[in-house]
Amino acid sequence: MTVAARARAGLALLGPAFVAAIAYVDPGNVATDGQAGAEFGYLLVWVVVAANVMAGLVQYLSAKLGVVTGSTLPALLGDRLGGPARLAFWAQAELVAMITDLAEVLGGAIALHILFGLPLPLGGVLTGLVSTALLAVQSRSGQRPFERVVTALLAVIAVGFLAGLVVRPPSASATAAGLLPHFAGGDSVLAAAGVLGATVMPHVIYLHSALVGDRFGRRSDPVRVLRATRVDIGVAMTIAGGVNLAMLLLAATSLRGAQGAGSIEGVHEALGGALGGTVAGLFAVGLLASGLASTAVGGYAGSVVMAGLLHRRVPVLARRLVTLAPALALLAFGVDPDRALTLSQVVLSCGIPFALVPLVVLTGRRAVMGDQVNGPVLTTCATVVAGGVVALNLALVWLTFTR
Repeated sequence: MTVAARARAGLALLGPAFVAAIAYVDPGNVATDGQAGAEFGYLLVWVVVAANVMAGLVQYLSAKLGVVTGSTLPALLGDRLGGPARLAFWAQAELVAMITDLAEVLGGAIALHILFGLPLPLGGVLTGLVSTALLAVQSRSGQRPFERVVTALLAVIAVGFLAGLVVRPPSASATAAGLLPHFAGGDSVLAAAGVLGATVMPHVIYLHSALVGDRFGRRSDPVRVLRATRVDIGVAMTIAGGVNLAMLLLAATSLRGAQGAGSIEGVHEALGGALGGTVAGLFAVGLLASGLASTAVGGYAGSVVMAGLLHRRVPVLARRLVTLAPALALLAFGVDPDRALTLSQVVLSCGIPFALVPLVVLTGRRAVMGDQVNGPVLTTCATVVAGGVVALNLALVWLTFTR
């Protein structure tokens, strides 16, 4: 096989991580990164970078589990849990799926309101309809077309959120100083926990094992697939991390102390005032792409969880109606969407240990992973990351309700 042929064969293995990466550039990330940059400037650059590195490791473990076992994390848990425990685990995972959908639909509704002046409830309905259509691509046309659509949306998101930095580049020295881990009081700790909570998402931990399983199945040559998977995750998470960092730097550079920058609509207005209507418009388009893509990916994750834990497949439309209902109800009753977005990240934080701890345990068991079991170094890193993520998310919950 020629070098060009090997390159094409390697590229053909890429794609699942780009779907997973959408969860790391969803409206919750936009809200937390923007607020952190507007309030604390460059202080939390190191948190965004560290969160992305942690997320990359977590996604690799999930993908590795799927490649080696040919199964999904929810299915493996379902096989190991007794009836009541399995139902309880599914209940919390289903709640996580609904809250994830809430955040994504709210983001899409806000974007449609900014762009076209649509009422938030109508924007929520349209976001749900488009995301359902995206899921139909996956169920009818297969994995690859769905990956292409989502990757295209990821490109739109990247352009929308990076445009402002082209107009007004951040300070290189201040960015470098922000890489030094430090805080500035309890509020900055809360902001850091919020950034982390919006980055490592429980539903995408479940999902990545299914994405690679749907694409590859159980391979007799997992080493080659895992090699390509590392590249896939490296590229996809670099893009996602770059978008998150761009959002924080954009806020630190252009929105520091701006009135209303604590809300997504306020960020849009402040960007328009500071950098012009074109940058603000691109930001809104990126936000819309984020809401649409992340809602579809969240719906996909919900179906994977249900199939794995309950051994049942529910039609996409039925699942969408169930998970969309809470978001549409909140919008109809006039709940503050930005406040709901923030609280949704707190609830999602509570679901992270249920996904992350079993993932570390299962990938560390030779009976599950065979020769591909995690080595001592990877096991140590995974344990440290899991402990750090869980601790910071517990801090997020505590600080949210006690400050």
